[in-house]
Amino acid sequence: MAVKPILLDTCAYIAFKRNQPEAIEIIRNIEVIGVNTVIIGELLGGLMIGSKSDINRQQLQQFINSPRVKIFSIDQHTAEYYALIYSQLRRKGKPIPTNDMWIATTVIQHDLSLFTYDTDFQYIDDLNQGKCLDDFMY
Repeated sequence: MAVKPILLDTCAYIAFKRNQPEAIEIIRNIEVIGVNTVIIGELLGGLMIGSKSDINRQQLQQFINSPRVKIFSIDQHTAEYYALIYSQLRRKGKPIPTNDMWIATTVIQHDLSLFTYDTDFQYIDDLNQGKCLDDFMY
């Protein structure tokens, strides 16, 4: 069985750093781990207010520098996907935080699966997501 590439949500990275077993299993077994610039911004923002900012920032940079980690930028095509998700959620009456919409657009745009524990994403159609390794197998 193959494993689908993922986009690692902020909360999933935090679970990994807190040694949650399912998060560690996913990170160990996924060949392509994506993050986008929004996720990096959320992580850096959290690190700036934490008490172990320097060491956590070094660990984040080490993680990002891994050959298995790919950084996805936000571009004009991402904005088109954002507009679709925005309008879809608005019609459903289920708004979610703006950063989460940018994260979802990256997943859909690049045909990834989202590793997250956040329930906001459940309202987005055609978004592959999971929180255990089996969710990413195909």
